[in-house]
Amino acid sequence: MTNDGTISLEDELAHWPTDETGALAVQDRLRAHVRREQSGPEPGFAGTVVGVDVAYDDEHDLVAAAAVALDAATLAVVEEATAVGRVSFPYVPGLLAFREIPTVVDALGRLGRTPDLVVCDGYGLAHPRRFGLASHLGVLTGLPTIGVAKNPFTSRYELPGVERGESSPLVDGSGDGTGEDEVVGRALRTQKGVKPVFVSIGHRIDLDRACAHTLHLSPKYRIPETTRAADALCRRALSKARAG
Repeated sequence: MTNDGTISLEDELAHWPTDETGALAVQDRLRAHVRREQSGPEPGFAGTVVGVDVAYDDEHDLVAAAAVALDAATLAVVEEATAVGRVSFPYVPGLLAFREIPTVVDALGRLGRTPDLVVCDGYGLAHPRRFGLASHLGVLTGLPTIGVAKNPFTSRYELPGVERGESSPLVDGSGDGTGEDEVVGRALRTQKGVKPVFVSIGHRIDLDRACAHTLHLSPKYRIPETTRAADALCRRALSKARAG
């Protein structure tokens, strides 16, 4: 797995921050590397889309990550990998990536293939500092990434229409101190009459395509199949780690 030549994954992991001040500095430094102009692969492309998710046990200082590769056309699971690590960063809203990414990267590295697209259970651009988990992971790995969250965090939206595929803008303050609103993603209805999910770009993909992928990955349920599979797997991995 390689990135675009401007960020060293190994160096970033070797100097991983352990406090809020250091983490905020990393977000400020890496945010400019997010690529919004690339369209990314088309939904149903010939390749693999990987879902990543984590589960915690703070009492035992454990975090388990899962990476599940699906055939991008058929959504069949083709490979799975897990990794278990120690929680090395405190819980701070807006900085959850610093608790999760080292173990997620470990799980991704255990796959026998390089993902063509990664779907995160969380935020990308739809983040107070425009650098959520999906963007951070994308910049570090160089992979196209999408954030699909269950809740809108700090952003605002109006409910989209009830039909599958309908959406509305997800807006937030500009993040630069001006207070001006910025569209940071979309509230997307993946199933008729069901609560929307909140889609934002992570890295190397545009919002239209991110939403199209989210719909393709959600043929039956509100949550994409990538996230459903990774959520179940990381929970099993955490349970096994506790027992061990």
